[in-house]
Amino acid sequence: MKMDKTNIFILKELRDGRKPFKEIAEKLAVSENTIRSRVNKMIETGVLTITGLVNPELIPGHKLVMVGVKLNTMSLVNKGKEFSKLRGVVSVCVVTGRFDLMLIVLLKESFGLLEFYTNEVAKISGIQSVETFVIYKNYNLTVPYII
Repeated sequence: MKMDKTNIFILKELRDGRKPFKEIAEKLAVSENTIRSRVNKMIETGVLTITGLVNPELIPGHKLVMVGVKLNTMSLVNKGKEFSKLRGVVSVCVVTGRFDLMLIVLLKESFGLLEFYTNEVAKISGIQSVETFVIYKNYNLTVPYII
């Protein structure tokens, strides 16, 4: 999909995913149907997802953690896909540095770090080590409510 200036402008405007297409169209001096068509095309091609996000700091009993994973294998993409399917995992990134993967994980009182490691991570083979980073305060980090 071609990402031109118009599509980039639309993406910026959709930071508030509830913003009416009509309002965006007026700012760009195009039709509302043009905006709707472009948004639908970006959704179809995977460029854009419109979803509700939460700040876990503001939901009692919830916590975000980042988990660095060092693997015993160079099959980084396949292992990343495996991790992405685990309960609580919001995001998985293949990274450079001392870890192979970085995960963002959403936890709550009834599904904490111990449950995540013993019930979820234990399902995956080929892990050399993990390191947990508890996020005490975030700025601009919102996530889908997935647990």
